[in-house]
Amino acid sequence: MADTPFNPAPFDVQKELSTALQDPAFQAAYDALADAFSTLDALLQARRAAGLTQVQVAERMGIKQSALARIESSLGSKKHSPSLATLRKYAEACGKRLEIRLV
Repeated sequence: MADTPFNPAPFDVQKELSTALQDPAFQAAYDALADAFSTLDALLQARRAAGLTQVQVAERMGIKQSALARIESSLGSKKHSPSLATLRKYAEACGKRLEIRLV
């Protein structure tokens, strides 16, 4: 078994997503998560643009790294959405300010 080379099957994420979006139920679920993923993307971009690790942001927020990881991972789950106060602290820790717009 050790001599068998690992040869993964090619996987095109965009192609698979395009196919899945043909299903109305999948499309509805995907659309329902769009705002959460947009928020998550903004948080991660702010942290990376500031050149900060999770540990550094957590220290600036006065929380543990594991709590920050839960904040970053919870946005897509809708189980434990962070409060506006938490999002504001995250933004400030990254040298940003939180701005909310209705569009």
